[in-house]
Amino acid sequence: MFRSLVSVSKLAVSKPALSQKIPSIAVKSSLINITNNNIYNNRQQVRFYSHAPELTKEIISERIIELLESYSKTAQGTKITNETSFSKDLGYDSFDIVEVIMEIEYEFSILIPDKEADEIKTVGQAIDFISKQHDAC
Repeated sequence: MFRSLVSVSKLAVSKPALSQKIPSIAVKSSLINITNNNIYNNRQQVRFYSHAPELTKEIISERIIELLESYSKTAQGTKITNETSFSKDLGYDSFDIVEVIMEIEYEFSILIPDKEADEIKTVGQAIDFISKQHDAC
């Protein structure tokens, strides 16, 4: 059924299309349209995007520390440094660590494979991993 419709439509379109002439040609550039000898400006909106600043270890560290301080399971007044362990110093269980890793992924717009996520035990290891990711932002 489909093949018969396609072959019929080709015949119906191809014969009249060959006998018709195109009356005028429209030329379109990015700024000016020329159609049938009428010239008018094409007002297009132009958008400029800037590049995000490069992530340094200091910026990564500040963002991770803010993330950990705002996490509900972190005790008030806990001093977080690069040597701070998620399980020993902050008292996170395995589920909490998975949640923190997911929040770090979201914060820096990256994906951390499970094997690498299992190896991240301290804040410093998380900073080192993120600093090696060229697509982190």
